[in-house]
Amino acid sequence: MAYALNVDLKRELAAGPPADVSQARARLRDKAVAVAIAESLFEAAAYSYEITALTSPPGPLLHAGGEVFDAPRLIPESGELTAVGCGAVTIGARLEARVSSLFAEKRASLAMSLDELGNEMLFAVRRCMQDRMLSECNRRRLSMAGELRAGDPGLDLSAQAAVLRLARTERIGIAVHGGGLLTPIKSLSAMLGIGRNLPEASWSRCDSCRFKDKCKVALRTKTTIEPATQPLPQLLAARYRVIP
Repeated sequence: MAYALNVDLKRELAAGPPADVSQARARLRDKAVAVAIAESLFEAAAYSYEITALTSPPGPLLHAGGEVFDAPRLIPESGELTAVGCGAVTIGARLEARVSSLFAEKRASLAMSLDELGNEMLFAVRRCMQDRMLSECNRRRLSMAGELRAGDPGLDLSAQAAVLRLARTERIGIAVHGGGLLTPIKSLSAMLGIGRNLPEASWSRCDSCRFKDKCKVALRTKTTIEPATQPLPQLLAARYRVIP
């Protein structure tokens, strides 16, 4: 098990915008980055996860840690699914409040750029969490493949609370409210398949979306995680304050 508080995002903030962003948006992003750094808007970035063994062989339903999931997409075509990795990430509530104040000040362009930066950093924290999970799988000689979020095709939104319980998100202040809404708002959860000799997932949450061929986020993001074969660099421990 692990969770990390105050995930350091300085490198991600300094990396610059994606290559397909216009010059105007890049300049706005630079302003948003300056605001975020000056006001420590990402200080509360954190993640929490648990790898939980299945308590019965995978079938129509997955049983783990006292929870039951209807997630047949995680059952692989080959290999053996032995556990699920449930985790959640957040960047905290500061950015959300700052975006609201910028809109109130009629600085909509900067507000939207800061909100977009928040989404970018949220996915960066998710990658940190996945790196940590993958490192743990490496140590156990396990592989990790496929990712579902509550509300995706293949995992009903009603599973949100169960995913958070297994991820023990009370450690980092993430909660679920009516309708499956997470707080802080800039938070997300995920459930991943873990086992022996798992193949890469052949599906994506974007499969049924009619905009997937034009969506820049879908084109940038790979949603499958290749089986663990090499240990990750030791810089993981130095970069994130990980609490086992």
